[in-house]
Amino acid sequence: MLEVIDDYAILFLDRYGNVENWNKEAEKIKGYKADEIIGHNFSVFYSEESRRNKIPELLIEEARLKGRSQHEGWRVRKGGELFWGFVTISAIYDDNNVVVGYSKFVRDLTAKRHFEKTTEEYARELEIKNKELEQFVYIASHDLQEPLLTVKNFVELFKDEYKEVFDENAKLYLQFIDRSTERMRNLIKGLLDYARLGGQQAKTLVDCNALMDSLQHDLFSSIFASGAKIHYQDLPIVYGYEMALRQLFQNLLSNALKFKKPDVDPEIQISVVGQDKFWHFEFKDNGIGIEERYNEKVFIMFQRLHNVADYEGYGIGLSHCKKIVELHGGQISVKSVVGEGSTFCFSFRI
Repeated sequence: MLEVIDDYAILFLDRYGNVENWNKEAEKIKGYKADEIIGHNFSVFYSEESRRNKIPELLIEEARLKGRSQHEGWRVRKGGELFWGFVTISAIYDDNNVVVGYSKFVRDLTAKRHFEKTTEEYARELEIKNKELEQFVYIASHDLQEPLLTVKNFVELFKDEYKEVFDENAKLYLQFIDRSTERMRNLIKGLLDYARLGGQQAKTLVDCNALMDSLQHDLFSSIFASGAKIHYQDLPIVYGYEMALRQLFQNLLSNALKFKKPDVDPEIQISVVGQDKFWHFEFKDNGIGIEERYNEKVFIMFQRLHNVADYEGYGIGLSHCKKIVELHGGQISVKSVVGEGSTFCFSFRI
């Protein structure tokens, strides 16, 4: 009966999770011959990350205690190829109601998952692109950068050719003009960068631990100067746009370093938990905090809460973060107490 069941890998495990027997469909889905796998623990079908998070042990323990456990996620075929599997593990009892082993049913849902994700991502990206188009075409259609560059160049010419006849007021006026045009150029650049996020990039598997290691190296000067301490471990491997994810993490780190309390070394704690098909991240700092009424405003482009003389910037970074998170199917929010710090919470689809 087992041999004629298609589309399901059926395995029998002893009470320690070692494979005792399986059907032909299991060979097809898993990629191993029976003599290559019988006697080995079923954890070989899980990624290094899943084994590090003790997913196999937790599933066995849940089946032992409750009679059955189920899980959906990435699995590993022979040779390291990943597939998306839906797993049901059921306890097998003897006449004395003692668990003597387990049955394990696995269905390969890779094609179904790819189709669902492609459809969801297409609809989501289309909605985002339409919103971008309306905003970007309105602003950029007038070719703002060209006249600003002309203004900046002529200001420089005035300074060089007429500096001898300028009084202090004239020099101050030119300084204001120069600063304003430079600020406008940076605002336009930020807007262009925002519109390009996620453009023609391809999604890949991104190791968040390696990403954070690299960012700490890049931001070493700022981290060292502020005396910051950054804590993280066992961050997941996520499927997404590598450069966009790098910008997201860098913006959040830079903000935590910038908005620190005077005479207090920044301390940043990064944590993550997997739940309901999402990775839920938290970036927690001990900085100056944000008033509750601004919790949504901070993610709007060009919205600043502080005087530029106190904290430099253009009010762009967190709007970029919001878009990057939404490109990955998640949401971002902030919890904060003034004088105690902020926690930026965001999620990605697993």
